[in-house]
Amino acid sequence: MKNTNRALVVALLAAGVVVALASCSSPPNPNPRADRPLETVPVDVPRYMGRWYVIANIPYFAERDFVGTHVEWSLRADGKIDDVFHGRKNGFDNKETTHHFVDTVKPGSNGGEWSVQPFWPVHVTQLTLYVDPDYRYTILGYPNKKLGWIFSREPSMSDDVYRSMLARLDAMGYDTARFRRVPQSPEQIGQPGFQSPGQSD
Repeated sequence: MKNTNRALVVALLAAGVVVALASCSSPPNPNPRADRPLETVPVDVPRYMGRWYVIANIPYFAERDFVGTHVEWSLRADGKIDDVFHGRKNGFDNKETTHHFVDTVKPGSNGGEWSVQPFWPVHVTQLTLYVDPDYRYTILGYPNKKLGWIFSREPSMSDDVYRSMLARLDAMGYDTARFRRVPQSPEQIGQPGFQSPGQSD
């Protein structure tokens, strides 16, 4: 087998692994609106750029055990988006790691649907489900509702605002009991509702 063909096979196998892991077995969604299709919202993409802190997510293999996580989005000259994930694995004393992705806004989606490329040739769909008028908070989702994120421009979010984000997710058909807050400061580790690095949620 030529090297190029071998590389393609490996990449396709990896793609299958990523899709399988992202859609791995999870408890049935008890939300009575679970079958309701997700709807994206219009996004002013240039305004949407910049830093967003991961306030909460449905824990999954790629982000599990990370603290202080945030993303940096920036528009490229070719119209695509540089998407850089920052986080510290297993605690705030550890070195920050980064992962770089390339995103493309789906034509006709009014900025609300992105194709995210973790590595070639794999693409996954990212849906913007809510953004507040001041672009302080946003909710991202995955079509099958097994993945979801709550982001904020600031590393902290009040309990009232957080509950309002969960209420929106509930109305969309998500199982909100699966969401866990991501520690953005050391004192949040071990607090109720927060993820604990190194422990299963």
